[in-house]
Amino acid sequence: MTDPLIDPLIDTGPVRAQVQDRVLVVTIDRPARRNAIDRATADGLDAALNRLEDDPDLWCGVLTGAGGFFCAGSDLTANHDYVTARGGEYGIVRRGRRKPLIAAVEGFALGGGMEIAMACDLVVAASDARFGLPEVSIGLLPTCGGLFRGPRGLPVNVARELVLTGDPMTATRAHELGFVNRLTLSGGALDGALTLAARICRNAPLAVQACVRALDDALGGDTLGWAATDAAKGAVLPSADATEGVDAFLGKRPPEWAGR
Repeated sequence: MTDPLIDPLIDTGPVRAQVQDRVLVVTIDRPARRNAIDRATADGLDAALNRLEDDPDLWCGVLTGAGGFFCAGSDLTANHDYVTARGGEYGIVRRGRRKPLIAAVEGFALGGGMEIAMACDLVVAASDARFGLPEVSIGLLPTCGGLFRGPRGLPVNVARELVLTGDPMTATRAHELGFVNRLTLSGGALDGALTLAARICRNAPLAVQACVRALDDALGGDTLGWAATDAAKGAVLPSADATEGVDAFLGKRPPEWAGR
């Protein structure tokens, strides 16, 4: 699908949103920071996804990243200031949605970037893309849904491996395991996601929206998952290792763990 995007709706700098037919295409556009999420980016995502939910003429959304990669997760200089009223973290991960949202992943989706993909309904990825939850390597943990959405979208032991080793997986492997719906050639994830969105938009919108909500409800909701995540955060974030890990990462040096 190569038709140009039209009707720009939102252009906050770090986030752009445009309409193509019934589809809202949202682009995280912060390539100098590998599309990491800070306050302004979260607010831009929140505004775009609010528009998707509230505009009856929009039936599906596609979320992608600029610069050849999807998202590197949290901007560590943001000090966790990226929560919005309707969407929660990043403007998306605690959002109650009715309309399907497709992640179009190029390059890498790491940490919160993978958790953003997990918060979407479907994932289209370039074959050379990478997914990972590397938080433990800097003394942190996945706090934006990865600890419970990972075992939903992947076999449990694969999700455990991602979380406990911090090592990434290829998009090809993620596709084999069912997390990625469709693989494309490098550079083709957005077109692939738009093709999938157009297919969804051929169906009755109210029926699709009811299915999105019913599927989420059938999975049991997220209340227990967030409670478990919050308990883990309470144990880890105040630790000396968490401070050391972030300092070492920002200082580009190996961390020195103390186990406390």
